Amino acid sequence: MTQRDDVDAIVEQWRRERTEMNPEPMAVFGRIYRLARLVGDRQEKVYAAWGISRGEFDVLATLRRSGRPYTLAPKALAASLMLTSGGMTGRLDRLERAGLVRRTPDPADRRGLQVTLTDDGRRAAEEAADAGLAVQRDLLDALPAADRDRLADLLRDLLAAAEAGD
Repeated sequence: MTQRDDVDAIVEQWRRERTEMNPEPMAVFGRIYRLARLVGDRQEKVYAAWGISRGEFDVLATLRRSGRPYTLAPKALAASLMLTSGGMTGRLDRLERAGLVRRTPDPADRRGLQVTLTDDGRRAAEEAADAGLAVQRDLLDALPAADRDRLADLLRDLLAAAEAGD
């Protein structure tokens, strides 16, 4: 039997206090929010070994998975990470100071820039990705493989429904 958790208590409290309310969505989203925070905090600790935050890891990972030459325009990075240009600039400033990326003029657009992973940035992205996946894998090992696959499918469907509502 599945063990009861704090989210169950919250749902029950709402049921008791507001009998006309159906708090069932809280059972799903409360756990999604809590899980995202817990995993995010664990990954933040892991990424600190490379001197980067989770947000900075996201930039490095986006560049690394873009393929050789591991170069993107700042606008493309910002769009991929759903950031404002100001938020992206701050991350790029920190990563450039750390020697993990470099910004150079875009040869195809004299007003534009390109952001490229340095060799140290590529290594940091790959090593931090492996360490972050280990955190996630350890947590998922609590579920049988078939349940992990089913959970991924259910979350994909839920995400698609949420995105369609925008």
